[in-house]
Amino acid sequence: MKSPGRTTLCFMFIVIYSSQATLNLNLEPIVHPSILSEHALAEEELLRQKRAVATSGPTAKEYIVEIEISFENTSSLEPIKAYLNNLSFPIQGNSTDLAANILSIEVTTVCRPAGNEVWCSCETGYRWPWERCLHNLTCQGHGGSFSGHGCSCLKRLPPKGPFCQLQGADVTLRMSVRLNVAFPEDLKNSSSALYRSYKTDLETAFWKGYRILPGFKWVTVTGFRPGSVIVTYEVKSTTASPELMHKANEQVIQSLNQTYKMDYNSFQAVTSNETKFSVIPETIFEGDTVTLVCETEVLSSNVSWHHVERHRDIQNSSRFSVYTSILNNMTSVSRLTINSATQADAGEYICKLIIDIFEYESRNKIDISPIKILASEEMKVMCDNNPVSLTCCSEKNVNWSNVEWKQEGKINIPGNPETNPNSSCSRYTIKADGTQCPSGSSGTRVVYTCEFISAHGARGSKDVGVTFTSTANVTITPGPISVSEGQNFSIKCISDVSNFDEVYWNTSAGIKVYRRFYTTRRYPDRAESVLRVGTSTREWNGTYHCIFRYKNSYSVATKDITVHPLPLQSNIMVDPLEASVPCKGSHSFKCCIEEDEDYRVTFQMESLSFPAAKEVNEKQVCYKYNFMGNSTSWCSKNVEMFCYFTNAANNSVRSSSMKLNLVPGKNITCQDPIIGVGEPGKVIQKLCQFSNIPSSPGNPIGGIITYKCEGSRWKVKRNDCISASINSLLRLAKALIRSPSQEEKLPTYLQNLSISTGNVEHEIKSSPGSLGAIINILDLLSTVPTQVNSKMMMHFLSTVNVILGKPILKTWKTLQQQQTNESSQLLDSVERFSRALQSGNSTSLSISHTNVQMKSIVIKTGYPRNYKQNFVFSDSDLWGNVAIDKCQLESLQPGTSIVTVAFPTLKAILAQDMQAKNFADSLVMTTTVSHNITMPFRISMTFKNNNPAGWGLRCVFWNFNLANHTGGWDSSGCYVKKVDGDSISCNCDHLTSFSILMSPDSPDPGSLLKILLDIISYIGLGFSILSLAACLVVESVVWKSVTKNRTSYMRHICIVNIAASLLVADTWFIVAATIHDHHYPLSETACVAATFFIHFFYLSVFFWMLTLGLMLFYRLVFILHDTSKSTQKAIAFSLGYGCPLVISVITVGATQPREVYTRKNACWLNWEDTKALLAFVIPALIIVVVNVTITIVVITKILRPSIGDKPSRQEKSSLFQISKSIGVLTPLLGLTWGFGLATVFQGNSAVFHIIFTLLNAFQGLFILLFGCLWDQKVQEALLNKFSLSRWSSQHSKSTSLGSSTPVFSMSSPISRRLNNLFGKTGTYNVSTPETTSSSLENSSSAYSLLN
Repeated sequence: MKSPGRTTLCFMFIVIYSSQATLNLNLEPIVHPSILSEHALAEEELLRQKRAVATSGPTAKEYIVEIEISFENTSSLEPIKAYLNNLSFPIQGNSTDLAANILSIEVTTVCRPAGNEVWCSCETGYRWPWERCLHNLTCQGHGGSFSGHGCSCLKRLPPKGPFCQLQGADVTLRMSVRLNVAFPEDLKNSSSALYRSYKTDLETAFWKGYRILPGFKWVTVTGFRPGSVIVTYEVKSTTASPELMHKANEQVIQSLNQTYKMDYNSFQAVTSNETKFSVIPETIFEGDTVTLVCETEVLSSNVSWHHVERHRDIQNSSRFSVYTSILNNMTSVSRLTINSATQADAGEYICKLIIDIFEYESRNKIDISPIKILASEEMKVMCDNNPVSLTCCSEKNVNWSNVEWKQEGKINIPGNPETNPNSSCSRYTIKADGTQCPSGSSGTRVVYTCEFISAHGARGSKDVGVTFTSTANVTITPGPISVSEGQNFSIKCISDVSNFDEVYWNTSAGIKVYRRFYTTRRYPDRAESVLRVGTSTREWNGTYHCIFRYKNSYSVATKDITVHPLPLQSNIMVDPLEASVPCKGSHSFKCCIEEDEDYRVTFQMESLSFPAAKEVNEKQVCYKYNFMGNSTSWCSKNVEMFCYFTNAANNSVRSSSMKLNLVPGKNITCQDPIIGVGEPGKVIQKLCQFSNIPSSPGNPIGGIITYKCEGSRWKVKRNDCISASINSLLRLAKALIRSPSQEEKLPTYLQNLSISTGNVEHEIKSSPGSLGAIINILDLLSTVPTQVNSKMMMHFLSTVNVILGKPILKTWKTLQQQQTNESSQLLDSVERFSRALQSGNSTSLSISHTNVQMKSIVIKTGYPRNYKQNFVFSDSDLWGNVAIDKCQLESLQPGTSIVTVAFPTLKAILAQDMQAKNFADSLVMTTTVSHNITMPFRISMTFKNNNPAGWGLRCVFWNFNLANHTGGWDSSGCYVKKVDGDSISCNCDHLTSFSILMSPDSPDPGSLLKILLDIISYIGLGFSILSLAACLVVESVVWKSVTKNRTSYMRHICIVNIAASLLVADTWFIVAATIHDHHYPLSETACVAATFFIHFFYLSVFFWMLTLGLMLFYRLVFILHDTSKSTQKAIAFSLGYGCPLVISVITVGATQPREVYTRKNACWLNWEDTKALLAFVIPALIIVVVNVTITIVVITKILRPSIGDKPSRQEKSSLFQISKSIGVLTPLLGLTWGFGLATVFQGNSAVFHIIFTLLNAFQGLFILLFGCLWDQKVQEALLNKFSLSRWSSQHSKSTSLGSSTPVFSMSSPISRRLNNLFGKTGTYNVSTPETTSSSLENSSSAYSLLN
């Protein structure tokens, strides 16, 4: 560049020529000086296959040539630019050897004088590299500012080049153009020949046209769509000017065969990677002001915004603001501002800039979330001047503009806020003292609100409720408390503050009193706790503390309790319990205790009092009195003796009674120095420790032994003695449940019980009393704990394992004969103990013994997915499993324990009082949960069945309330799901102890009787369906012939509806059986539908039978009364279909919402849960009773003797006529269902099942025969319709004689009445002497009845 006044024009050639050619451009006339640079295709990433521009020869290469043109006259600039823009490309070279074509010429840089300087600016689409902008002076106010993308103007050309470079990265143009030709369907198939032909021709033309674009890489056709033919394609290049794009489009049309009829005005282009889309702020909350900025270097103000989710363009409004501007004549910027953003504003936004055929589109998706503040919603603060912090934290860690705290309440207690910007948390510290919580304000609630404010206007708040409480003032029952053992006492502790976290009672030694002894109640202005002891012992002697705790503040009141020694009545052992003595004889009375205290003891009989003599024997202290029966007034009398113990506090306790029978000496036959004397058959009881059984005074045996005087000797009738070791454990157990610290003592006691029981197993085997004592111990202990750990459960089950051992089963049998609820008591104890089990940190626990196994889990969040426990007892050859599905487990609270205990021998013990035929050898499995369940809880179980096939099996549970609360097996809520070989699966809707029993009332699914009944049912139903269909066909054929009078019309209406209803009911019955037997999908819904329709249509059958019976009664009794046909039809249809519909709808509406409409094992009305079956049984049986009554009335009416009838004739035919009447009426009136009553009673014969099934399965066949084909009119109508000419002539002949032949002979009045009754016509012979006017009148009545 020689002088500042010279203007420099620089433009670029892209030349394609063969690789052997040497670039030789003669540009001397116009180029001064010239700069040539060659760039290979690899350097420009031109990875595309070249279209054949040259005719042949080596593969062509592309070169970029930069040429600088300098000229003096600046006015030549625009004409030269216009000339270059108007050139048509490619420009063919003139070389005859090698082809060199100019593909495009682009002006990149123009240098002009500007005062004393030269400013070199870039043309559209080009910029100076940012390195040149850094090391050279940029123009001021003319795009001289630069960023990472470069600048557009420099003061002079860079000395080392280069010129302005293409701007931006590669872009992909998604383009389309229309071909004005009809759309061939083959263009939808990318593998068709036409598709490939179109694609090849169009891509060739596109390559020729778009290769002139700067940075052109490739072009490809992506598809075709109708609308004439719309071609979609993509072009990869750098940014191109609209002018250059128009040139490329023109070149495309010139290069394409004209038969394609490409429309030049239909070119459209959508670019990518051209627009910068930003969102402020990055994290958006509801209420924020959001700004979406769309920035592109394409200069245009034609920008639109679109919300994708709402399917609408965004216009300026109160909440939305769109502003578009052009900065520095270089960049288009459009801003969309959303005020007070809501979650509805979230979604994808499109910024679209349109210039010429170009559409610059950019998308961005924004998420808008509410401000979520995490804080404790409720807190309790003690007014004790200690600092307490309220903390609020935002869920998202953002840079909040401000956090504000506010308070609202009756009292004002301010605090100090402190916000930590790094953790997005704010702390508010309050310090409340007694002056801020005045008297009466304890329990006042103040709401503190923390509000987070974002930098863009969003606000989110959270309330924290703080209840301020004052230190409690606790008062206790005044005065000293002094009681004797066995007496009750109570202490009331009152706090003047109603707020507390915990209330408990402690002994002076710091041991907490067991919770069962005290209750706590909260009132609006106070709280109180009452300690109640029903039977005090010496362990209650001492000082007790009532403690109200609120957080770390404790309010305590103290009370001293003095308990004076006094034996409990149950601990006073008396002898004798009952004794006989001669009228003038003597007998010693004795009361013993296990302690030596200073008691005053007296014996008392009626109003007489006697002093006692004290006798100490090791640990046992006995008080005696020797009674002398020396007065005749005592003879033959029964007297009671008591001993009284009085302590230092002058409190007394009376022993249990000692009965004394004074008898004449001549009646005494049995004498024993220890047992005493007795008459023959006399039965007396003695405490075992005072009997002939050896016992140590320091460790006496327990229990009672019963003697009977037989002959001259006392014989043991019943031995309920308890061994000394077990008796000691029983006494300790009774003392433990009265102890204030029983929870602390229980684990040690359970361990000792387990060890001792194992050591004395031989004693338990031979002593029912010892076995009963252990059961009583376990029952007492199961009432103590609120929480049981794994060790306690292990010791408890170890004891249970011993007493359920097979060697002890005989002892159980003896015990059950004496006391029938011991086994039920044991089972109840295990269940109570299991419900208190807490496994601690472990999620599962398993304990296994020979005669008992236990498995449990603890419900944790997300675990387990289901509950299934398997139990195997190889010694007993029994197994079983329990399963609870995930749906049921999700209804339980986290931390709930599920415990299942299985017993192989308990079933034999529980079933000893049941009939042998009910006994099924299987496990007893009890499942409990630690929290109460109010909703039905489904559980599935599988038992091994060791019983032979025969009667069916029932799933049962042990109901503790049966048999006067002694317990028994019950099947309510349980049903057999599946019997498969040696296993039986049960489902129940509650939790307790389960097992299986053989049922005496229902046949086994595989038994011969069940198979026989199924065969009869299906064959009979098949015949019935065919018969009913035939009946309907016959009725339709003969309808006009047999319904000529009102009565006959109504009779056939009833028969048709009976047949139709029974046909539909039988069909649904088969559908229901198929659904249940084959377990089709949707069987539950289909089963409900089938049950409803079976119920409805069977009821319809009965009500139409009732209608027929009532009509029969009406025509027989009300002879002279007449009702219109329409009235009769209305009544009949209302009764026949209206009543069944009402009953069926009410039944399903009342039971189906609770899913107890159908049975669990059959598609029929439920019985066990809701007694829904009564909605069918009661109407059906009532109708049967009514129809039986009508049948009796009809037969009585028919058999009424008429004047002139011969007695002998009547007697001979009456039995036959009655039998025929019953045979006709029974299927029509549903009397066969009366046999169903016989099948509902337990122990009935299988014959009743077979008769009931036969009669009702073939009911349709009976209706066809007796209700349809037996009718003479029906027979005549069928003969008239289908007879041959011979039959017609015979019929005419009989007609000419004026008579027709009835089914029964008309010679008998009974026969005439029966035939007339059922629609059979006949002619009366007036010459018959027996037919008087009276008989004719009666016959006419019967004749008109159903005709």
